[in-house]
Amino acid sequence: MDRLQAMRIYARVAELGSFTRAAADLDMSRAAVSESVAALEKHLGARLLARSTRHVAPTDEGQEYLQRCRRILAEVDAAEAALRDARERPQGHLRVDVPPAFGRVLLLPALPKFLDRYPDLELDVRFNDRVVDLVAERVDVAMRSGVVRAPNLYARRIATTRRVIVGSPAYLENAGAPQKPDDLKRHRLIGAASGTTGRPLQWVLRGTKPPKATFAVLFNEMEAMIEAAAGGAGLAQTVDLLAGGLIARGKLRTVLDAWGTDGPPVSMVSVEAAHRSVKVRVFSDFCAQLLAKWREDMTRA
Repeated sequence: MDRLQAMRIYARVAELGSFTRAAADLDMSRAAVSESVAALEKHLGARLLARSTRHVAPTDEGQEYLQRCRRILAEVDAAEAALRDARERPQGHLRVDVPPAFGRVLLLPALPKFLDRYPDLELDVRFNDRVVDLVAERVDVAMRSGVVRAPNLYARRIATTRRVIVGSPAYLENAGAPQKPDDLKRHRLIGAASGTTGRPLQWVLRGTKPPKATFAVLFNEMEAMIEAAAGGAGLAQTVDLLAGGLIARGKLRTVLDAWGTDGPPVSMVSVEAAHRSVKVRVFSDFCAQLLAKWREDMTRA
């Protein structure tokens, strides 16, 4: 016998004064309600209800037992509600790992809004261009670009990107804007180093291979590379989401757009056991909203 369920059924019968009405209220058959109360009485060795043809009412023992049932059931309901709230309300420590460019340009200005929305969260933010080991470094969720192939990770795609080649208006005025990929040979190129290998990331162009070129300067951080391009150091290839703000403000211009390609997708990545966590979900949702608004603002500009 499920004693808590039997107590709940008995309490409804006693409160409504009817097996039939209690059965309708609990969405059960009358026979099942009657059998449950009878089994409870047998288990307790006491008669809980005085029955007549039209009405049932608690006996003296049944009335005292009803009061205790109400207190116990109220405690159980409160415990279950508290557990549901804990699961549904983001709280506790959340360690996140994001690229520095996203973190500084989009996340930091929006952090007050996120913290106001989820006051019970303790946020631990790490800026990284390298791919971190989520388990070893105890990271709950990380933002990554590119296809995630690790079988033990869950990736939720939140944005798409497009590769663009950018330079400052001053640099392009002095050096001339390239008209075709082969023109890149006579330009000063700025590169980004892989966070995993440290080697230069190769440029990608649609329908052709970019000419072999030596990078005048190499950065291990995308944000620094883009700022260098905006400062007139040369041409850089990046993704539109990272350079969009500077493009919209006229500090960067795109070139060779006809050879642009789709860039790597942006995903929020977590270990399989963590991706269902509500705190991981709300942070991922927030990042997705920031990127969607960023793209909308770029399009409007």
